[in-house]
Amino acid sequence: MGPNGRVPLSARQRPGPKKEFTVATSDPRDLLRRVEEVVQQIERSGRDKVPIHSMIEAIVRELGGDVDIAGARLYQRSAEDYVLMARFPGGLAVDDSLRVPRDYAPMELALMRGVVYMEADDPRLDAAIESMIGAEEFAAIEVDSERYVIAFDVEPGHRDAIVNALGVIRHAVTQKIREQEVEEIFQQAKQIQRSILPTESPKFSFYDIAGRSDSLDSVGGDIFDYIPIHEGILGVAIADASGHGLPAALQVRDVYMGLRMGMARDLKIVRTVERLNQIIHNSTLTSRFVSLFYGELESNGLFIYVNAGHPAPFHLRKDPRRPTMSLREGGPILGP
Repeated sequence: MGPNGRVPLSARQRPGPKKEFTVATSDPRDLLRRVEEVVQQIERSGRDKVPIHSMIEAIVRELGGDVDIAGARLYQRSAEDYVLMARFPGGLAVDDSLRVPRDYAPMELALMRGVVYMEADDPRLDAAIESMIGAEEFAAIEVDSERYVIAFDVEPGHRDAIVNALGVIRHAVTQKIREQEVEEIFQQAKQIQRSILPTESPKFSFYDIAGRSDSLDSVGGDIFDYIPIHEGILGVAIADASGHGLPAALQVRDVYMGLRMGMARDLKIVRTVERLNQIIHNSTLTSRFVSLFYGELESNGLFIYVNAGHPAPFHLRKDPRRPTMSLREGGPILGP
C-alpha cells in the first residue's frame, strides 16, 4: 500500500521460469474469439448478466497462461479516484479504502489511450508507490467509458505482444458490456409496454371488443387502450411514437397517462389532446412525435373522435352491402 491508502495499479508477476510467449505471432481474431468463448461459457452457466469481475476472472484463469497475464486488478471510478474493487486470483471483498487518483500519470494515460504499457524506468511512474509491491511493468486498460480500469500483472519484456493482447481483451469486454446494456434497455422498454397494454377486452353495451399489438421490432412505440369514461361511454385509443426502444416506450407511456388523467378530470377531448401535444413538444426524449387516434364510443352507437396524424381507422358496416368507411377527419401529429 502506498501513501494515504493509495495502491499501485500493477504488480510484478510471481517469480518463476520464463516461458515462450506466443501471442506476438497469434492472430488477434483468434484471441478475440477465445475471449468471447470464455464469456459465453459464463453465460451458459445460467447468468442473464455477466458482471465485469466475472469476465476478468475467467479471462485471467482461462487465457492468462497464453498471454503471460498472472493476475489482474479491477478499479471502479468514484469521484476523482479509482477504487480497487477486486483482485484476480482472489475475487471480490477488497478493502474499498484502497484508491488510485485519476490524475496519476499511468492512470491518465490508460484513460486517454484505452490501453497503456509502461516499463519500469518510465519517469512518469511513481517509484515510491510502485516499489511497495515490487512492480516492474505497468499494463492497464480502460473500459465502459472510464467507469473501470483493469490493471494486469504481466511478464516484463514483451511490450508489443502484451499491448496487442490487451487491446483485444479491452475490445471484447467493452463489446460485451455494451451488448448487456442494450439488452437491459430493451427489457425495460418491454416491461413498460407490457404494463400499459390492456390484458383483457372490456365488456361494453352490446359491442364485441378486441385488440392486439404485434411489434415489428422487439420493442415498438405503439399502444392501444380502453378508457372507461362512465357507464355509457368507452374511450378507445391507438398511438404510435416515432422511433423504437426505451425512448419510444417512455413517450407512449406519457400519452397513456395523459389520456387517462385528462378523462378522469372530465376534460373535453380537444383540451386533453392539446395538453398532450404540449407535453410531447416539451419532452427531452429523442422520440418527440406521436400519432394518436382517440375516440369515445357511446352505448347508443355515437362515436366522437380526434385523429392526430394517425393512419385513418376504418368502419366496417354491419350491412356488407354498404361500403367500408375510413375515419379521415383529423390534423397533424402531436409534438411539433
